[in-house]
Amino acid sequence: CRSLAYNRQMSLPKHHRFGRRAEWAALLMLLMKGYRLRHRNWRGAGAELDLVMQRRGEVVFVEVKARSDELFGGAIAAAGREKRRNLVRAATAYLSRYGLWERPCRFDLVTVERRGRLKPWRLRHIRHFFRPDLGRQV
Repeated sequence: CRSLAYNRQMSLPKHHRFGRRAEWAALLMLLMKGYRLRHRNWRGAGAELDLVMQRRGEVVFVEVKARSDELFGGAIAAAGREKRRNLVRAATAYLSRYGLWERPCRFDLVTVERRGRLKPWRLRHIRHFFRPDLGRQV
């Protein structure tokens, strides 16, 4: 008997399954680096935060980008201006919702790339991927 979660996962298109697995890989990497998970796939203000982590009192908003090839610039290119604008909107809602405006925060990016089906994934953690103006010192 297969679990309901497994069946739900298998009903997703292949690229969505890769994206979900990439988020888990990114989460595990950050946990091994000493980060603590606050929320996963948090939604607010019409946008989503993939991972909200905490480390040494700092709130870290992590965007995870997964790509199976480098067409169109790879994983880093996928986090463009519009995506960053949405992240800032969601982060602002998150800070307000949990009363964390006084806490330092930053925006990180984890890229997950695979070159082929059987080849290992390459994870890269980019701290301070961008520094928005949230109307306060970030």
